[in-house]
Parts: sequence; structure tokens; C-alpha cells
Amino acid sequence: MESEKSKILVFGGRGYLGKYMVKASVSMGHPTYVYVRPVDPSKLQLHHEFESMGVTIFQGELDEEEKMVAAVKQVDVVISTLAVPQHLEQFKIIHAIKQAPNIKRFVPSEFGNEVDRVSGLPPFQALMENKKRIRRATESAGIPFTYVSANSFAAYFVDFLLHPHQTLQHVSIYGNGDAKAVLNFEEDVAAYTIKASVDPRTCNRVIIYRPPGNIVSQLDLISSWEKKTGTTLQRTHISEQDIIKLSESLPFPENIPVAILHNIFIKGDQMSFELNANDLEASELYPEYKYTSVDKLLDICLVNPPKPKLAAFA
Repeated sequence: MESEKSKILVFGGRGYLGKYMVKASVSMGHPTYVYVRPVDPSKLQLHHEFESMGVTIFQGELDEEEKMVAAVKQVDVVISTLAVPQHLEQFKIIHAIKQAPNIKRFVPSEFGNEVDRVSGLPPFQALMENKKRIRRATESAGIPFTYVSANSFAAYFVDFLLHPHQTLQHVSIYGNGDAKAVLNFEEDVAAYTIKASVDPRTCNRVIIYRPPGNIVSQLDLISSWEKKTGTTLQRTHISEQDIIKLSESLPFPENIPVAILHNIFIKGDQMSFELNANDLEASELYPEYKYTSVDKLLDICLVNPPKPKLAAFA
């Protein structure tokens, strides 16, 4: 169930998730726009790729209000994929949208835990509080929204946990390894988000990405990888107490990743609440979309593993 094609503007379109979002929007036939900083040499190839796809590119900074408002006034939907260090910069996007009554939907940059239903160690909780601030500002402004809880990026965490681009005999396990997490392939996160951004059923709602084939524990993941590769990995458990101590002793922003690991893979927050009849779950809303299961992603990793990606937290 989708409405007619909408003009979609992506902020952060040259970033890790943003490039998938732009490509998904184009592939679904939506006139697609990006608002990006003036191009630097390292981004030229992607810039030209977007141009070849027919993407309209607005170049400007987030503090250039007139440019932002002009861009927003040309579209129907605004999707932000800004990275963690820029989350509070979304107040500027909200301010621009308030001056553009044509906007039918705003999707702020979240794509992680359902922040209104879980909690974490202080470094991660601070990050989630920033996302809550953007939610409440969006609601106060009366902007139609969709909040996306995409849980975890599968390619990122498969690389982090298994290092499939290397031939290793050792793997680290956080906690006892039993906690269930939800690992969604980045391309699927983008596809579901584009679908949700133009779906009337998701207006002013939270949509949670919890496909059954993507619910796994660390032990599940390791066992599957061992079977596929015919290897037996040596396992070292890092205790919950050690992770908590690291979150308290490491300086900012190094303390954030360990707090995230605790929340996802030790506390198991992504599966800590049951979905009820009022919740919207992506794979149920869009059963026609064939998502990439974790098992299928591991098959891909055997041939073409994802490139290592470093997350930015400051």
C-alpha cells in the first residue's frame, strides 16, 4: 500500500545509510533530491553517480536557512540520515520544514532502537535522549512524521562481530552471547523507509523493523558462520561487568560503542518488548518486499564481505 510517487529529499545522502536511501528512492520511481555540503574530492564519484541517476542535488550547509527552506519547499517528503554527531542539527531541518507547509512527512534520523521504549547505559542513553528531543520538537511543530526503529545494521555488525573479510580463528562474545538482537541489511532499511515515508498507515506512527529472519543472538551468528565456513572459532567472552566498566572509564566518544554493545548484545533491548496489535512492523506491512535475511547475508559474505565501516559518534 503506497501513495502516488512523491518528491523525496534526503539530508545526509552521501553518508553510510544516506546513499542507500537515495538509491532506494530512485529505484521506486520517486523524484529524488539530496541536500549535501559542497562536494569534496572524496565524494566526487558518488556525486556523479547521483547525477547519472537523475537525482537533484542541492549544495549547502545546515546553517544556510534560505537554501534549506528553498529546497524543502520543492518536495513532499523529507528524510534525514544525518550521523550521530549531527543529530541535534535536525532542529534546523525542523525549522525549515515549519516554513514549508507542503511537507507531507518528515522522517528524522534514528534507524536504531525504539528510544521511547528502551533505556541504556549513560553514554548510549544520552544519544537516545537526543533522538527523543528531535521527536518531541517534531511533534510540537505539528509536522507529520514517521519514526523508524530499524534496530541494528546487519552488514555493519556482521563485519564487527565476525570479520568476514579476514581469516580469523578467534571471535569475541559480549556477555553470554544468548541475547537476541535484530540485524537488518542496510539496503532493506532504506527500502522499508522509503515505503513507509509515503504510506498513509505510518503517518504520525513509529514503525519497527523486526523481520523474523533477522532475529539472532551472537551465538546463532557464530554457529551459522562456522557451519558455512567449515571452521571452529575460538571464543572469548567479555563479561557484562567489564563492558560496564569500560563505558564508565573510556573518554567520550569511545564510551558510546561499548554502551551500545551492552544494550544490543548483553541486555537484548531490541527484543525486550513484545509487539502488540497497535504496533507497525515493517515485514508485516510490506510482505511483498523480499528482505535479505541474516542467513542470506552470511552467504553473501562468503563471496563478497562488506567493507569495514567505522561509526562516527562525535
